[in-house]
Amino acid sequence: MQKIVPHLWYDKEAVEAAKWYVSLFENSKIEWISKLYDTPSGDVDTVAFSLAGMEFQAISAGSYFEFTPAISIMVSCSSESEVNKLYAELSKGGSDLMPLGEYPFSKRYAWLSDRYGLNWQLYFTEAENVPKIRPCLLFSLDNCGKADEGLLFYQEVFHGSEIGFVSRYETGQAPDDRAIINYAEFLFKSGMAFVVMDHGAGGESSFNEAFSFMINCSDQSEIDYYWKMLSDVPEAEQCGWVKDKFGLSWQIVPETMAAFYKDVDEETSRRVTQTFLKMKKIVISDLEAVRDNR
Repeated sequence: MQKIVPHLWYDKEAVEAAKWYVSLFENSKIEWISKLYDTPSGDVDTVAFSLAGMEFQAISAGSYFEFTPAISIMVSCSSESEVNKLYAELSKGGSDLMPLGEYPFSKRYAWLSDRYGLNWQLYFTEAENVPKIRPCLLFSLDNCGKADEGLLFYQEVFHGSEIGFVSRYETGQAPDDRAIINYAEFLFKSGMAFVVMDHGAGGESSFNEAFSFMINCSDQSEIDYYWKMLSDVPEAEQCGWVKDKFGLSWQIVPETMAAFYKDVDEETSRRVTQTFLKMKKIVISDLEAVRDNR
């Protein structure tokens, strides 16, 4: 099981979007589709899928949040033609942030927002052993200039993680003087990697709940640890969700979370959902008791 799982929030299109993404990447598939009953958004669909071997989850839970460029999915391509092919599909109904073309850092690159608003960075690289897919965190607005702090903070929180290659802006290079990191790599112990950047021009968007990260915890003590380390906005604490000091959303859940909803009858699913919705920090024993009707 993947330790950290990107989680995407859609209005009604989670399953539709997941099936589309899976069709575009090799080594990709739908893992499962399930339904949560009687949530504040009504009955909602959830879906787990993998893209090029990386696990994702998504939910259709209403139009509360919209994707922003603050978090994008960076895709490394082994040929210019692969960039062209992915761009041709992902750009349908979407819009460009940085048009497809040649840039100083890549012979073929594009940054786009797809038809659902999700941001993608596609680039050709000749480097070896580059992860196919990496989430990219863009520190913008009030966070601009804090990417360096973020790297150190996440290294402290996630034991065994490493800060990899780091490139900093030269003096006067970035339009916004606060910007420090123009590209950095962060590797979790589990093997998953992030790219981290400051927005060179300051930016106009910030992190929100549309794109969050689930942390699959092995037991209650691990849930307690990540809750203590990451929760920095008390009013955001709900259903296992927290926001850290940069506004990035995390879902701190037991790695058995899916089992509370998969292969159970509708009545059990409803009981579990109603208990879960009343929680802030998840208490595994309470969910087990409700599931087993104890």
